[in-house]
Amino acid sequence: MSKIYLNALRDRAYKIACEHGFHDKELSNEHFFCLVISELMEAVEADRKNRHFDKEKYKIGEYTECQGWLTNEEKFINVFNRYIKDTIEDELADAVIRLLDLAGLRGINLKISNEDIESCIDDMAEACKDESFTETMYSISTHPVRFESLYEFGDIVNIMIISIFGLAKYLDIDLMWHIEQKMKYNKLRDKMHGKKY
Repeated sequence: MSKIYLNALRDRAYKIACEHGFHDKELSNEHFFCLVISELMEAVEADRKNRHFDKEKYKIGEYTECQGWLTNEEKFINVFNRYIKDTIEDELADAVIRLLDLAGLRGINLKISNEDIESCIDDMAEACKDESFTETMYSISTHPVRFESLYEFGDIVNIMIISIFGLAKYLDIDLMWHIEQKMKYNKLRDKMHGKKY
C-alpha cells in the first residue's frame, strides 16, 4: 500500500466540501456522523446487491470512453458513473471522505504517524476476520456512541477512519485509489452535489 498522509487528505476533502457549499451553515457533529453512517449503510446495500468494483471492466470502459468527442472531464464522469459509483468501494471511500471533511472542519489532527498507520490498519483488518461484513459495518457505525465516554472526539474520528481502512485491507480493496477517484469526481459535481444537505 502506498503511504497514507491523512492530514493532507483531510485538507483536500475539507476544501472540496467548502467549495461545494457543505459548510455554509454550522451543523452538529451528530449531523456529520449521521452522514458517515449513511455512507456505511449504502456500502451494506451495495454488498447486498453484490456491487463490487471490477478493475478489468473499468480498464476496458476507460479505453472505450477515450474514443469520441467528449472532454476529459466528461469521459471521467461517464466511466466513474458506469464502473465505480455505488459500489462497496465507492461507498467506503465516501465514508472516509466525510470523516476527513469532519476532521478538517473541526481542526482535528489525524495523528497516526506513517510509521504506525500500517500496523493499526493491519490490526483492524485482523479484527474483521471474526465478523461478517454487516457486523463490521455495525461496529464502525456505532463507534461514536460506544466510545463517546472513553475517547476524545478527535480520537473517535481517527479510529473510524483507520477501521474503514482496515476493513478495506481485509477485503483487498485499494481504498486510497478509490478515495482519489471520488475526490476527483466530487470536485466536478454541482453545489451540495445536488442535495439538500
